[in-house]
Amino acid sequence: MLRVAWPLVVIQLLQVMYNVADTFWLGRLSADAVGALSLAFPLVFLFISVGGGFTAAGAILVAQHTGAGGDRKAGRVAGSTLGFVMLVSLAIAAVGYVAVEPMLSLLPADPDTATDVVPLAAAYMRVFFLATPFLFGFYVFVALMRGYGDTRGPLRVMLVSVAMNVALDPILIFGLGPFDAYGIEGAAWATFASRAVATVIGWYVLFGTSAGPDVRPWDLLPDLGIVGDVVKLGVPSALEQSGTALAFVVLTSMVATFPPGIVAAYGLGNRLISLVFLPAMGLSQATNTVVGQNLGAERADRAWRAVRASLSVIVGVMIPVSLFAAAFPGVIVEVFLPPDAPDAGETIGYATTYLRTAAIMFAFTGAFEVGRGALRGAGRTTTALAFSLIALWGVRVPATYLLVFEYGWGTTGIWWAVVFGDVVGATVVLAWLLRGTWASAVVDTGETAAVDD
Repeated sequence: MLRVAWPLVVIQLLQVMYNVADTFWLGRLSADAVGALSLAFPLVFLFISVGGGFTAAGAILVAQHTGAGGDRKAGRVAGSTLGFVMLVSLAIAAVGYVAVEPMLSLLPADPDTATDVVPLAAAYMRVFFLATPFLFGFYVFVALMRGYGDTRGPLRVMLVSVAMNVALDPILIFGLGPFDAYGIEGAAWATFASRAVATVIGWYVLFGTSAGPDVRPWDLLPDLGIVGDVVKLGVPSALEQSGTALAFVVLTSMVATFPPGIVAAYGLGNRLISLVFLPAMGLSQATNTVVGQNLGAERADRAWRAVRASLSVIVGVMIPVSLFAAAFPGVIVEVFLPPDAPDAGETIGYATTYLRTAAIMFAFTGAFEVGRGALRGAGRTTTALAFSLIALWGVRVPATYLLVFEYGWGTTGIWWAVVFGDVVGATVVLAWLLRGTWASAVVDTGETAAVDD
């Protein structure tokens, strides 16, 4: 488990480094630029989540066919998934680019937020959508290699891409030598360039080396049978991710009714929380792979042991992390938004309170993430979808509305609604895992037949 998990944890760290680098340098530009990321991210995530579900489905099928000994079948699944997801990414890029202004206009923004923050978010989103095919090109490479059990190859590619992004961010944001200062658009262009390089290298690894699944160029032509299996498993994952993204859009629309400082604090707090949960995301993906391969090999007992080990590790890691975040939230926040940055004072105060409150839920969120990873690895993507919807739409969204607008808690209601959602989500997913009915595969030595609890 740890052999598979540690590269995935590092990959998640590097993945978040794109956002951390953007936040770090844009925090030195202005608090409004950080707030623009807060508005842009959930809208971009809403589009990306559609293809993300199909990528996850391909990884599940590759893992289970690999576990069952069907290496060539795993290669055909990988190729069809890659071809299909790239077609989806082109459609997402086109629709997203033309829909930037209409989407942002739907947010009920505070007047100052509409004037100072929304135009910056639009500039960032337009460039980001141009990069969408490269984003998906690399995502699907990582997912398919993970399903095969190779997590170190994607890690090396990610190192190159992140190093490039970190180097380009300050150059393109503030300008250097022959490069003009592009401000917030510079952060998006840095992402574009670094993702493009990662995609080219990743595809070379898949098609030009013996690493990973036995995928061949003609496998890119989508096989309708395989695409049907990918869609069957991927739609629940896509709905889960889209439901999550849409919930964040609704939450952001509520936060956008506050002044720019609070919008920026919400986005900054979310970025810091995402950094904290890197171990959970890595362990969740490792659990997904190990559970899938063991169930494909008809070793439900080993799948169970992997889930229990992952839960023990993540809770043990998250407890000291939560104690540190609760004790020193201001120090952490000021690393990313220095006090001397324009309009930083109010944002730092609110973000500090948010981080201190959120620290309560860290162990719960870790368990929630790992538990859903186990369900996805078993092919129970509909069950994982249901629990995500419960946590977000059943608890967090209504709690935010009630606490903020009905009970007058203001920003305090925003922070506590986050905690309530993940505590409830962790409780229900752990209760479901204890039932044990999820522990069987969805493939039969090369044939797929999706089932669910």
